[in-house]
Amino acid sequence: MSSVLKGCTPWPEEFVDRYWAAGHWRGHTLDNLLRDWALQYGPRTALVHGATRLTYAGLNRRVDRTAAGLRLRGLRPGQRVVVQLPNVPEFVVTVFALMRVGAVPVFCPLSHRAAEVSHVVRVTEAVGYVGPSTYRGFDHTAMAADIAARGPFLRRVFTYEEPGTSSPYGGFTTDPSGCHYFPLGSLDSPPEPALARSADQVAFFLLSGGATEAPRLVPRTHNDYAYQARAAAELVSLTEDDVYLAALPAEANLTFGCPGIVGTLSAGGTVVLVRSPEPADCLPVVEQEGVTLTSVAPAAARRWLDALAAARTDVSSLRLVQIGDEPLERESTEPPAPAGSPRLQRVFGMAEGLITLTRPTDPDESVLTTQGRPLSSDDQVRIVDADGEDVPDGEPGELLVRGPYTVRGYYRAPEHNARSFTADGYFRTGGRARRTPDGNLVVTGRAGSGT
Repeated sequence: MSSVLKGCTPWPEEFVDRYWAAGHWRGHTLDNLLRDWALQYGPRTALVHGATRLTYAGLNRRVDRTAAGLRLRGLRPGQRVVVQLPNVPEFVVTVFALMRVGAVPVFCPLSHRAAEVSHVVRVTEAVGYVGPSTYRGFDHTAMAADIAARGPFLRRVFTYEEPGTSSPYGGFTTDPSGCHYFPLGSLDSPPEPALARSADQVAFFLLSGGATEAPRLVPRTHNDYAYQARAAAELVSLTEDDVYLAALPAEANLTFGCPGIVGTLSAGGTVVLVRSPEPADCLPVVEQEGVTLTSVAPAAARRWLDALAAARTDVSSLRLVQIGDEPLERESTEPPAPAGSPRLQRVFGMAEGLITLTRPTDPDESVLTTQGRPLSSDDQVRIVDADGEDVPDGEPGELLVRGPYTVRGYYRAPEHNARSFTADGYFRTGGRARRTPDGNLVVTGRAGSGT
C-alpha cells in the first residue's frame, strides 16, 4: 500500500493482496462513493437537521461547490485540516469536500481546547482549521488565532455560524501572523473537474488517546473505512428505508462509520443530526423522522430505557439501539422492557480499527454480558498472557488484533508504535479480554479512546 503521507505505516503487500482478493477493499474513495450514491439515490433525503433537509443529489452538489471553494482558498492535495464542528450538515459537507480536494480532514472533538488542538496542528502540520466562531460560550476562532500566531503551519481558518447569526469576526480577514479567516458559508463556488486519487491513501485522521495524554493520530484510508462502514451496514441489515439518528458526536468512529453516517449513506438511508443524546432532545425526533436506529453511550442508554418506558412520543419505528463500550449494568436492563422497545446491540470499537458487535439475533444474555464478535471474517484476534502466549478460551489476557480496517501504526509516533504494535503487525489494544465458549469477547480494563 502506498500513502500520500510520510509517517504512516502501510499494510504489508501480502495483507493488501488478501484484503483485495476477499473483496473487502474495492478501490473507491469515500468522496467518489458519495457521487455514486447521489446517482443511485438522488432525490431521496440524505441529511436532516432541524428544518434543513438535503437530498443525495443536493448533498453531492454542496460537496462539489464547497470543494471548489476550498481549492480557491488555496487548499491542496495532501494538506491536513482540523475539523471541529458540532452535529450539523456542515460537518458532513466539509469532511467530504476536503476529501474531494484531496486534503485530509483531522476529526477533532468539540471538547478539545488549545492544548489538544495545538498538539494536533503541530503533529499533522495542519494548514487549516474549520470550527464554530463560538460554541456554548467558548471562542473557537480566538483559540485558532492563538495557535496560528504561535506556529508556522495554520494559515486558514474557516468559521461556522449558526443559521441566522453572523460572525463577530466579519468576512474575509487576515491577521498580523498571516492567517486568513473565511466564513464557511463563503466557500460556495462553481464545481471543478474531479481529481484522480487512489483509495489506499489516507482519507482522514481519527484521534485516539486517554484523557491524561496527548491525542494520537489514527490514519484511516478510503479502502479500510469504506469496508468498515459497508460491513457494519450489512451486519445490521441497513436499507434505504432506514433512518439513522446521529446523537453522539459526528466525529466519533461509532457515529461516523459503525455503520453510522457513512454506512447509512451507503445504503441510501437518511441521517438525522442532533446535538445531544439526551432523551428529551432525541425521542421527539425519533417520532418526527421515523428513526429506525441510533448509537448511544451506556449512561445515555440507561436514560433512554427509562424514558422509553414512560414515553408519550411514538418511538415504534426504532428497531435498534447500539450501545458503545462499557458493560451495561444488569439492573438497568433486566426489568421487563415496554412493548415495542428496540433491540439493543453492544458495540466495542476503537479509532484504531477493531470493532466487535453482538448480532441482532443474539440472546439477551450475550447483549448484557459481552461485547460480541469481530466485525470481519479477516479480523485476527489474539488474547495473550504477559509472555505473549495465547491463553485458553475463558481465560483473561491482553487483547491484540490485526485486520482489514485496523491500522498498522499511528501517524508520526514511532515511540508509541514500538509499544503499541507487535513485530508482526498486531495492535495492542490496551484492554484485557476473554473469549466465551460461543466466541463472544468480554472486554475489561480498556485503555484509549472510545468509538
